[in-house]
Amino acid sequence: DVQLQASGGGLVQAGGSLTLSCAASGFTFEDYAIGWFRQAPGNEREGVSCIGRSGQNPYYPESVKGRFTIFSDNAKNTTYLQINSLKPEDTATYYCAATPPTPIGNCWSQAFMYQHWGQGTLVTVSS
Repeated sequence: DVQLQASGGGLVQAGGSLTLSCAASGFTFEDYAIGWFRQAPGNEREGVSCIGRSGQNPYYPESVKGRFTIFSDNAKNTTYLQINSLKPEDTATYYCAATPPTPIGNCWSQAFMYQHWGQGTLVTVSS
């Protein structure tokens, strides 16, 4: 049974940093792509990072490039999302998701490609 547990959210001041965790179980972790998405109230779900099979080729949209870092610890079946220089507009519920990678092992940027989702962790950034 595939399970993803996101954690690490909280209330942070603007300019601060936070590292979110996504603990996975029920599948061969290093064979899957992991994505991080966020959704603020009234907004659509937005992809903020993903990483391919065995941690290859991390992807970041331009909107977060340089502030977000995704990395995995295969020994712990956990993927992390480090967020630096937090801004109030980063306030959202952050979700991790897992899915088989692309044919060459990369991750998918689109949320609809992800088969399994965690429950989300709320990040609130105060100004």
